[in-house]
Amino acid sequence: MENNQLAEHVTADEGQILATRKSDHIRINLEEDVASRVTNGLERYRFMHQALPELDVREIDTSLVLFKKRLHAPLLISCMTGGTEQARLINRNLALAAQEAGVAMGVGSTRVAVVRPELADTFWVRDVAPDILLFANIGAVQLNYGFDAEQCRRAVTAIGADGLVLHLNPLQEVLQPEGDHNWAGVLAKIEQVVRALHAEGIPVIAKEVGWGISPRAARDLANAGVDAIDVAGAGGTSWSQVEMFRARNDVQRRIAEAFIDWGIPTADSIRHVREAAPEMTIFASGGLRNGVDGAKCLALGATIFGMARPFLRAATISAQAVADEIAVIVGQLRAVMLCTGSRDLDALRRAELVCHQP
Repeated sequence: MENNQLAEHVTADEGQILATRKSDHIRINLEEDVASRVTNGLERYRFMHQALPELDVREIDTSLVLFKKRLHAPLLISCMTGGTEQARLINRNLALAAQEAGVAMGVGSTRVAVVRPELADTFWVRDVAPDILLFANIGAVQLNYGFDAEQCRRAVTAIGADGLVLHLNPLQEVLQPEGDHNWAGVLAKIEQVVRALHAEGIPVIAKEVGWGISPRAARDLANAGVDAIDVAGAGGTSWSQVEMFRARNDVQRRIAEAFIDWGIPTADSIRHVREAAPEMTIFASGGLRNGVDGAKCLALGATIFGMARPFLRAATISAQAVADEIAVIVGQLRAVMLCTGSRDLDALRRAELVCHQP
């Protein structure tokens, strides 16, 4: 489908619905209790403390290279928003801080930037963050609703991104009054997108949005050729709760509220993906609250860890507030590395984790 056809497919009214939904999501996340009743599972793990680490903290190296970009720390500001003026401010504050700290960033669904080019500037951050590893983001179900590899490529180029996140959110979609419900055949279309984008050197990451990746999904995605999987497990924001607050009537609200304890905890999902797809690059997100959680994810097998909620409120204040949050998280990570005797991230991934519960 050509871009002008997509614009016709997403009518002016539907475009307004998209913008309203994005505004709703920001407001609800800031104002309502949308936390999952499932924990992220990381509380079951403790590092074996090393009282004699034989390491100078100044020698600790938190850097890594991912998709040909050097990061100063294994931290991703996870995909959040775009498409509105408030979202533009949030994205720019996030990007300014990410540039300063040398960490990666994703933006919210860039579908609207493709079908409504006049809104693309709400995602544009390259003028303030020319060097960061930046990810565009499209809902995988949109591959059944007019998007194909060309539109996915445009989502990347429209914001000068380095790669594409395809997010997987069947539960959220089925709970949305205006959601897209046809997931039949999406896997084959993901594979087509991956092949096409790889031909242009664009990596593709598959990402859940808060309910985790199962072993079966991990195997399917690995076979489809994705470059990384972001487990986005349960334990943080529950998007079923977010959609409950958006419900138009009591029936919709009651359907959504039943899923507050749904999903695979982040710690379990990391293990599932590592076992099902041993060579897969894993992004860990879903209810991470600090750099200690992030360090545990790396020791469980992740390459990088992502957070969203800790940065959202800060980004409504200033770029400096976001920078302060990043400094706290990276400082916590460095303290873990010292107290496990880990000079670099490879050593941290080998650090001993003790599981205190089954």
